[in-house]
Amino acid sequence: MKLVIEDAQRKNVFWPSEEMKKRAWVSDPSIYEKANKDPASFWAKLAEEGLHWDKRWESVYEHSPGVLKWFSGGRINASYNALDRHVKAGKKDKTAMIWVPEPTDQETERFTYGELLTQVNKFANVLKKLGVGKGDRVGIYLPMIPEVTIAILACARLGAPHTVVFSAFSGKSLNDRLIDGGAKVLVTADGYYRRGKPLDLKVKADEGVAGSAVEKVVVVKRTGLDVKWNPEKDAWWHELMEGASDSCEPESIESNELLFLLYTSGTTGKPKGIMHGTGGYLAQAYWTTKWDFNLHDDDVMWCTADIGWITGHTYGCYGPLLTGSTMLLFEGAPDYPDPGRFWKTIEENKVTVFYTAPTAIRMFVQFGDEWPKKYDLSSLRLLGTVGEPIDEDTWLWYFEKIGGRNCPVIDTWWQTETGGALINSLPGIGPFVPTVSGRSFPGVLHAVVDADGAEVQPGENGFLVQRQPVAPGMLKGVYKNPEKHMETYWSRFGPETYDTSDGAKINGNGAIRITGRVDDVMKVAGHRLSSAEVENAIAGHELVMECAVVPKPDSMKGEVPIAFVVLRDASKASEELKKELVKYVADFIGPTAKPSGVYFVHDVPKTRSGKIMRRVLRGIVRGEEKLGDLTTLINPECVDGIKAVVQRERQ
Repeated sequence: MKLVIEDAQRKNVFWPSEEMKKRAWVSDPSIYEKANKDPASFWAKLAEEGLHWDKRWESVYEHSPGVLKWFSGGRINASYNALDRHVKAGKKDKTAMIWVPEPTDQETERFTYGELLTQVNKFANVLKKLGVGKGDRVGIYLPMIPEVTIAILACARLGAPHTVVFSAFSGKSLNDRLIDGGAKVLVTADGYYRRGKPLDLKVKADEGVAGSAVEKVVVVKRTGLDVKWNPEKDAWWHELMEGASDSCEPESIESNELLFLLYTSGTTGKPKGIMHGTGGYLAQAYWTTKWDFNLHDDDVMWCTADIGWITGHTYGCYGPLLTGSTMLLFEGAPDYPDPGRFWKTIEENKVTVFYTAPTAIRMFVQFGDEWPKKYDLSSLRLLGTVGEPIDEDTWLWYFEKIGGRNCPVIDTWWQTETGGALINSLPGIGPFVPTVSGRSFPGVLHAVVDADGAEVQPGENGFLVQRQPVAPGMLKGVYKNPEKHMETYWSRFGPETYDTSDGAKINGNGAIRITGRVDDVMKVAGHRLSSAEVENAIAGHELVMECAVVPKPDSMKGEVPIAFVVLRDASKASEELKKELVKYVADFIGPTAKPSGVYFVHDVPKTRSGKIMRRVLRGIVRGEEKLGDLTTLINPECVDGIKAVVQRERQ
């Protein structure tokens, strides 16, 4: 059944077929106009239809500078909505989660909604015995194993905000987040597998809890590695679960109370704790999952993002379970033991909705067409991309080689702060155009403006902003830092307008093309990383006096960090020191942050106020001839020297 057709009037513009429209939850374009006339009422209707509320709200939307409230007075529980209500509706034996483990000789495991509910109840009771109650923060530092889903939903059941930290992050990165969030308990594992080899995670967890408020560490036995053990603080997951009751009443949570904290890379180098509430986030997660991915009861959705990122939270956990569908959890590397593992996983588990990052797709393009050809991908109905803009060639390869020209490609734009996808083409409406994300989700108001906040003409570059009322899943603030919240998101264009810090273009039909970040944040393999965070890591080395980090376009990862380093003693510069600094960053932050290049320079360009002019460095690494106005630099002479260093090392 052909699901999309090509518009003969314009190259590479695709529209849903009649079959696709019939299956789609939304196929009438008038929904945009209807929703945008009164977004608050629109979202209120969706929230009531899609979720179970213990108590209906008293007001739909309230806004004051820096404070956003949706469904105030309403009471709800995320765990109940993801599990209990489906079990009560007769889905106890329906598969909720498929886990595909690494090593690949281990059996795939399936959890029904009833089984998952039992495990969540038991671990919620474990947390209770460890002293965790409503409002207590719980750190989760786990690989992609079933216990990560169980831990998240157990926290939500108790009203204990979870803060998940990417398991590839360093112990130091974990420590920063645990201390800032004041976590009472940490859930981790002895280790995890990467390309068939067990790696020690507990050693990093121990570093992470040092000096924090963590009282107990719950450890999942994943690899059987011999790990360092503190009997006063550490406890095995399986031992705690043995005697736990499988009954735990869910807490009734006020809609605006904290569901989770998720740390994102800040432009100052200090991670920001993004706060997400409960009721509004759940409403947005439910409806964007259902409509964006056209998710039905018989679908199997695979979001490849790690649970440590917002994509993993919303579309690899909450969203599919809220809708009562089946989700797939995948452990390991996409190309191990061979480049066909993703496609084999789709074939064996009859995946219908596949959601991944352009970086992964570009990697598979390089492996060659023969790998997807080995497998039956006919179960696929919809493809999605996330994390960074996707180029046309990669989009078309994905559409043709993976989707067989039968699956729409949904190019989603969103951020940690927005909680869910807010710009893309709906499957039953379209069009699907390479490099163009699409229209704002119904009931969400975006605009592209100039530096003064005035809307630009169609086709002109500008700043992407969100108008009031902002989407219900938006951040509630920056944890313990309301000033940073206002400064980062509500200052450039005034307290009524959310600043995304992304550049964009918009066409006459409202379709938006994202052009990239306009601040000092880069997207490395779809992962958000600030220049300042990498700079802080490098500056910690005893031989470094100063450094500046900028992104460079990369055909595989989208962007990679490039470091310009000023040494205390220039004679110490060497290839060995470059490698040492790269390792220093990997150990300090994690492998994602490793600089792709290190240049030793005598100085970096600065304004008279001492601010590093990173746009000049960005221009140099991109090979641009014109670097813009240099008259504001206090040291313009350094620019030619930096150019010479870069040119010499490229030869």
